[in-house]
Amino acid sequence: MVKSNKTNRKIVQVTAIITSFNEPSTVAKAVKSIKESIKEYSNEIIVVAPDQPTLSAAKIDKTIKIIQDNKKGKPAALNMAFKKAKGQILILTDGDVYTKDAHLLLVHFKNPLIGAVTGRPISLSPKNTKLGYWSHLLTDAAHKRRLIGGYLDCSGYLYAIRNTISIVPEDALSEDAVISQLIFKYGYIIRYEPRATAYVKYPTTYSDWLIQKIRSAGGYVQIKKYIKKPVVMRNISTEVFQGTTIALAYPKRLVEFWWTFLLFIARIHMWILIYINQNRDSRKIWKRVESTK
Repeated sequence: MVKSNKTNRKIVQVTAIITSFNEPSTVAKAVKSIKESIKEYSNEIIVVAPDQPTLSAAKIDKTIKIIQDNKKGKPAALNMAFKKAKGQILILTDGDVYTKDAHLLLVHFKNPLIGAVTGRPISLSPKNTKLGYWSHLLTDAAHKRRLIGGYLDCSGYLYAIRNTISIVPEDALSEDAVISQLIFKYGYIIRYEPRATAYVKYPTTYSDWLIQKIRSAGGYVQIKKYIKKPVVMRNISTEVFQGTTIALAYPKRLVEFWWTFLLFIARIHMWILIYINQNRDSRKIWKRVESTK
């Protein structure tokens, strides 16, 4: 899973990799935002998608490189891009979000001990709805936890890594969790850059919310398949221990206290489903979330 070590203090080239699937209405904005942010660096932008409409929309100019993947999921798409990427540093993001100040991730790599830098997801969902409120609570809670320090995992919406990883297991539910663990295992430090932001539309239905969260949180349950003695195992007990105080301090209105209570119930529901399905082929669990597009 590891390439040759590339730890030069000076960044010669940056490769931005945008993975997407059936997102022709959003991918151009994703490409433009990254392109603007890294224009001061020698760079290349690679968009990977299985469908031609998305690839056509992503090709905003002749400098954008496109790869049509085999529709086997995001890890497989990333593996194709890793083989083509020329940059010392890779910025990874998605075709259904847009970013701001992604270049601030790159400053940290002047330190040769830094192997990855994660940005900050910010919810675009309305906070005056239950699911929108949940998205703000969870993203703000993650922001506060990352500010505390300790072991950090990268957010798949926006992060940068040294070009040290050649392959990600194709059945990984949370490729960002696997990559974070690998970076740490290679002896690097992961940093947080909250000024580098990804603007994200979150699910608007409970069924979509479950699909998305089972995929992201469930990926941590399967980490032991790929990493011996993982650094941190995300589970229901660590979530309760780390997140309860932040969650209870978050609501400001009576209805938000009610929504927070419902979120606790929903997270329990989520973890029950994760443990029930933990031995299933993860590629059968993965489902597309439509309401975030």
